[in-house]
Amino acid sequence: MKFTPEQLAKSFGSITEWVFDLDNTLYPRHCDLFAQIDWKMTDYVSELLDMPKNEARKVQKDMYRKYGTTLHGLMVEHSIDPHDFLDKVHDIDYTPVDPNPVLGELIAALPGRKHIFTNGDIPHAKRTTDRLGITDHFHKVFDIVASDLVPKPAEAPYTKFLSDHGVDPKAAVMFEDMPRNLDVPFKFGMRTVLVTPANGSQHSAEDWEHAVTDDDAIDFVTDHLDGFLADVLEAL
Repeated sequence: MKFTPEQLAKSFGSITEWVFDLDNTLYPRHCDLFAQIDWKMTDYVSELLDMPKNEARKVQKDMYRKYGTTLHGLMVEHSIDPHDFLDKVHDIDYTPVDPNPVLGELIAALPGRKHIFTNGDIPHAKRTTDRLGITDHFHKVFDIVASDLVPKPAEAPYTKFLSDHGVDPKAAVMFEDMPRNLDVPFKFGMRTVLVTPANGSQHSAEDWEHAVTDDDAIDFVTDHLDGFLADVLEAL
């Protein structure tokens, strides 16, 4: 979807805080990087609960939907060590993510600070952004550990992020691939951008993950982050 320069200038002219989700946002969903993590979580549940993978898969997905992340569900219901879980599920191959120096240049050119706000952890974020070649362009990473292991879309992580990073929501924009994770930022007064899978791309995802609960909470939609940022910069 294309937006006019006037629309972009009006919405982003006062933005000085650029907040990006990590997985399936800074890299396209068709990389299917998160699918590796997803199956690692299934393996973890299978081993923890001593059940076949097909049963563990269902338990995992039920927890994901109920608690926001599989990790949070396992902590609540089984008191697992979260750091052991994070280490194991992020032991993956990052080569499906292509380096993207163009994205790095675009992010560097944005006026103000750039943040990553992820339900993953800092080591995973760094390996991902190193692979993309964009690590040095971010002010800080706010991860699941910084949010006291409470995941988006709960309100508490957003409140803590804004406080810890000194971010004025009225001067901030949030880029996310999951619509439900934009409800709270919109409520707080942030601009919101939904990053969708490229049209016709093949990828792993649950249908409900992309269900939009509040159309009004999404200001912009794009299936090409690079192009969208380029258009924003041209309009500013």
